[in-house]
Amino acid sequence: MKIRRKSPKPSGSGQPCYIIGYSSPAPSAAELQMWFDLEYGGPLKLKTSGETVPLMASHGPWTMSLKIASSQIDADAWSEQLDWRHTHAGVILRPSVMPQQACDLVLFAARLARGLTLLTQGTAYDKTTHAYLNPSDWTDRPLDRFRTADHVTVSQTDSPDPQTDWFHTLGLSKFGLDELEVFRPVGLSSQPTLDTFAHIADEMVRIGRSPKVGTTLSLPLLGLSIAVKRHRTVAPAGLSLPFREISW
Repeated sequence: MKIRRKSPKPSGSGQPCYIIGYSSPAPSAAELQMWFDLEYGGPLKLKTSGETVPLMASHGPWTMSLKIASSQIDADAWSEQLDWRHTHAGVILRPSVMPQQACDLVLFAARLARGLTLLTQGTAYDKTTHAYLNPSDWTDRPLDRFRTADHVTVSQTDSPDPQTDWFHTLGLSKFGLDELEVFRPVGLSSQPTLDTFAHIADEMVRIGRSPKVGTTLSLPLLGLSIAVKRHRTVAPAGLSLPFREISW
């Protein structure tokens, strides 16, 4: 009798990945499609039954849900919450990702958000990393030059313990991974930790899985090993995310 192995479940919540505030009325689906095809070779396919409901966008084997035009109630709520003056908005929904497609889907979502930002001269808000992106802030790269740093941030913030500094990632959850954190004694130079942490985040995306608590993971490309100490849920800036504390 053959034993079937369960495939890993895709990670995705149906929550916004990017919110885009428009300085002009929402573009049409045809305008977004034309822009995407000119920029990336297309074809971008949009299945739509109206621009105020989620659309299914597909490019090659990748699919994404988005709202080119959110309802006015939602647009007003985003305007108040994000403290911007845009009166119209669109949303790219967080994709369900499998490890083998994670980088392509994250890049696809970013490209759609970039398109809506440029078409409306608006502002995109990356809900996971809390970054605001105006038209001039987008860095466009071809598929063969994917950079984790374009989608994941590494930050140093205050720790509940006054004797330590808290370093953490934001953005790994886009790839279906837990965010990472590490604590360092106050007074040490922060840049070496930030640089190493950024390389570790890149390796986690490449590996495509979060290491288990209590294990040690060797990262030969970086010449170090990381120990996973604990798992917890933290809500930086109000967004609840799973974190794994590491040390090296």
